[in-house]
Amino acid sequence: MRAFRIGRIFGIDIRVDYSWVFIFVLLTWNLSSVFSQWHPAWSAPGQVSVAVIASLLFFACVLLHELAHSVVAMRYGLRVRSITLFLFGGVSDIEHEPPSARAEFSTAIAGPITSILLGIGFLVVAAISSAFSMGDAGGALTSAAQLGPVATLLAWLGPINVFIGLFNLIPAFPLDGGRVLRAILWGLTGDLRRATGSVSAVGQAFGWIFIVTGIAMSFGARVPFFGTGFVSGLWLAFIGWFLRGAAQQAQSRLAIDEALAGRTVEELMQRNVISVSPELPLTALVHDYLIRSEERALPVVSDGKFLGLVTFSDVRAVPPADWGTTTVADVMRGAESLAVTAPGRPLAEAFEQLVQKNIGQLPVLQNGRLVGMLRRRDVTRWLELAWRPFMAAHGPTSSTPASEARQYDRREQSIDEASEGSFPASDAPSSTMVHAGPPFRVRR
Repeated sequence: MRAFRIGRIFGIDIRVDYSWVFIFVLLTWNLSSVFSQWHPAWSAPGQVSVAVIASLLFFACVLLHELAHSVVAMRYGLRVRSITLFLFGGVSDIEHEPPSARAEFSTAIAGPITSILLGIGFLVVAAISSAFSMGDAGGALTSAAQLGPVATLLAWLGPINVFIGLFNLIPAFPLDGGRVLRAILWGLTGDLRRATGSVSAVGQAFGWIFIVTGIAMSFGARVPFFGTGFVSGLWLAFIGWFLRGAAQQAQSRLAIDEALAGRTVEELMQRNVISVSPELPLTALVHDYLIRSEERALPVVSDGKFLGLVTFSDVRAVPPADWGTTTVADVMRGAESLAVTAPGRPLAEAFEQLVQKNIGQLPVLQNGRLVGMLRRRDVTRWLELAWRPFMAAHGPTSSTPASEARQYDRREQSIDEASEGSFPASDAPSSTMVHAGPPFRVRR
């Protein structure tokens, strides 16, 4: 995801993905239509203003949903890196899988319970403040027309939060309901891998169901509770597509972790690393190093101490006419801003860092000195070689660790040179609590 940080709560970074702008506009437009039916006497600016506030409050509820996941996860000793609001709702980026089935169940169920309780609370307050009751469609609209702006917000936020809570309890991994199901299966079998494989298959099946149902709605079919319409159907199909891919990826990521289990960075790191001096002119760097090797980033070392990395993009930012008077030290990226690893670190953790930060290599340091470089393509190549014996011992999965790693490797080739070093370019959560919700209105 490409997201920007808006704050920090309980030590957790709160981020907003750029795709959120699209869904915010779509939801506001949809709500303007809803409120124009509820309050035909309101002016157009009034309807839009309340719709904007409703959209903001809705995403505040999504944030509370994710915070509930995160707070429970932290109680079980899990580190939550960030919460991101994005196209399909929200996602909590949790550093590792839960340590037990009980932790998985408690963390997963916290979000839907929070949404449902919020919804019930909003409805109770709306009913008390306005004597608003939900009956048949005509009665509801007649009553809604008598509501003020605050009561209108409460009357809309109530049902939508209950709906979101129930929707996320659908056992489609990685939705909350899918994680609840995985926790139950994990507790019964004691086998996380088998439980993940089962819920992944269920999640992919639900994904296809949502895709087919959404397409049917787009062509006029009316589905109970979801209704009909092109926008609603297209959104449900998009959610199905997202779930199908996320469920398959979750199984593959677990297979990668198991395939790398017991391995350390030292086993796969490149030991004979070409390094350059900080005093080296860019002219010599280009002609003697970058052109004559396949590396796009080179470590900078002085007296055996690792100082940083210099990359293609660093050089490209300097006009060729100035290469002779510009040194590596003038353009390099300092060690303090880079992601690094150590020889004894588990390979699975280092590979997760490579993927999560979307980078091609990690400097391997010992006591501040460079002892090697761990490259993502080397880990991918090892997985390709090791996959066959791993499959013989563990049985097949829907996609192999090697194929999943190759997907990351292909993505690496398309990374902008700004991330050639060890800078984060995008997030790829290792364990996510996904909150999905459609922007279509709940029909009454």
